[in-house]
Amino acid sequence: MTTETTEKKSFEADVARLLHMMVHSVYSDRDVFLRELISNAADACEKLRYETIARPELLGDDPKPRIAIAADPDANKLAVEDNGIGMSRDEMAEALGTIARSGTRAFMERIEAAKDGAQFVGQFGVGFYSAFMVADRVDVVTRQAGSDEAWRWSSDGKGEYQIGPASLEEAPKRGTRVVLHLMDGAKNYTERYTLERLVKSQSGHVPVPISVVEKPGEEAKEIADGTALWVKPKSEVKPEEYTDFYRSVAGQYDEPAVTIHFRAEGRHEYSVLAFVPGSRPFDLFDQDRKGRMKLYVKRVFITDDAELVPRYLRFVRGIVDSADLPLNVSREMIQESPLLTAIRKGVTGRVLGDLAKLAENDADAYAKIWENFGVVLKEGIYEDFERREQLLKLARFRSTASSDGWRGLADYVSAMKEKQKAIFFMTGDDRARLEASPQLEGFRARGLEVLLLTDPVDSFWVMNAPEFDGKPFKSVTQGGSELSEIPLLDEAAKADAETAPEIGQFLAFVKETLGDAVNDVRASERLRESAVCLVAPEHGPDRQFERLLSAAGRLEATAKPILEINPRNERVAALAKLGDGDKAFREDVAHLLYDEARVLDGDKPVDAKAFSERLARLIARGLPAG
Repeated sequence: MTTETTEKKSFEADVARLLHMMVHSVYSDRDVFLRELISNAADACEKLRYETIARPELLGDDPKPRIAIAADPDANKLAVEDNGIGMSRDEMAEALGTIARSGTRAFMERIEAAKDGAQFVGQFGVGFYSAFMVADRVDVVTRQAGSDEAWRWSSDGKGEYQIGPASLEEAPKRGTRVVLHLMDGAKNYTERYTLERLVKSQSGHVPVPISVVEKPGEEAKEIADGTALWVKPKSEVKPEEYTDFYRSVAGQYDEPAVTIHFRAEGRHEYSVLAFVPGSRPFDLFDQDRKGRMKLYVKRVFITDDAELVPRYLRFVRGIVDSADLPLNVSREMIQESPLLTAIRKGVTGRVLGDLAKLAENDADAYAKIWENFGVVLKEGIYEDFERREQLLKLARFRSTASSDGWRGLADYVSAMKEKQKAIFFMTGDDRARLEASPQLEGFRARGLEVLLLTDPVDSFWVMNAPEFDGKPFKSVTQGGSELSEIPLLDEAAKADAETAPEIGQFLAFVKETLGDAVNDVRASERLRESAVCLVAPEHGPDRQFERLLSAAGRLEATAKPILEINPRNERVAALAKLGDGDKAFREDVAHLLYDEARVLDGDKPVDAKAFSERLARLIARGLPAG
């Protein structure tokens, strides 16, 4: 029996400031205190497990590790108890005296800088202090495995703590009990529902069973069995278990579209259980674009803010469990490290690889995934140069060759026409409007497939993806159409080899009349029925991308468009035959043709009043005299 007495000690200077920082800066919400205490308890049980390999007698008659959470609503207290390794007096003084031992200023510097990469998981004096977010006072009673002495530590976290002997009657037979005297505003932490919710969401997969005692004198109810689903072999996990876990970790109520379960071994070892949801999560288009994968270390929840997958895979839900990640002072501040980068690379590669297998083996199932998440995956084509080719193979598109189905780029390339050198695409806001665009007429007449891209991100990735399978991407609204080398499907519709002289003269007149409003006026190969259309110059953004940049204020001046006129159009041919007479009428026509092209392209006339006056003069000219 010990003869030592209780000692009262003061924390070093500025401890109040340090605890304030721990409570209000290091941790983002109060709920984490329970996770920290359970984590410490689980660590103590794990330490005992290793110790008993050499000293099995330490287990005594209590071989099964456990963590018990006991609530006392009437007394407004909460206890977290384990039957782990326990602590001696010196170990307790050192573990719970981390702040005093380290020196307040030095320890704060470690929190703020965290440049040493030390692993703080299991260091009782760090996360332990998060208990003061919800408690006015914390008492710790411990008894080391194999010892007949027990010890008590007590503090209000404001300046002093007491440490001294405890009676064996009040102490656990083995392990540690942490008792929180809760603040008035923290009474909800004595509610069974709250405790179960927090345990299942934050600590349900620690390697130790967890039970809850709702009130003093009641039986304990086990709420976590200490077995993590992701450590089980895939062959032992039932589909319904995967679904239940998915719904828990993702907050979804549907079925997962894809389940990805594997363990990486070798230089880095970690387990992954991830899911592609069956429907779009509500936060898919949040501005922060953050992933929602949860990080565990040794089956202890660390954070859901570690960016374990790139942002274009933010729809993936699940967990990554590693035993050797470098950690900061708390489990919410994961330090960037080569190991984290390696894990991110491995997880990303596996997710994309499994999506590729699904696309190959079950096109219909993959099509549903693409409908939900294709717009997000395409962000990766723009952002992830290393995986661009892989993402392009996964991409699916609507096109002029598919009424309702999706087309892959490999399908497109295999169906390319002889002499076709590029993958043609058109960007815009609405598929129906794109399909009605005059720029497609020449391509349709030659049986050339055009990808119809209607997501805003499309205008960005096509600028960054120069080619696929050796074939460049080319907008049908930009530069020369290069259609003259590809024969028309209907030979009878083939235009005369030479354009009539009056057409050339009319084009020159229109160009002179429009002046600086256009870059050029030329005869069109891409038009078959319509009279006019606008295209962008060969170099620079296409018409849709230019609109997006301009609307975002990222383009100081837009490029002057090229006006293409269809020499085969009856109206154009008739106007060209007017000759040099009635110059004012011909000038009105030139401006109206340009405004017509702008309207067809989704823009407004250059000058609404001038457009109205020209249209009125044109109508008046067609009315009978008198």
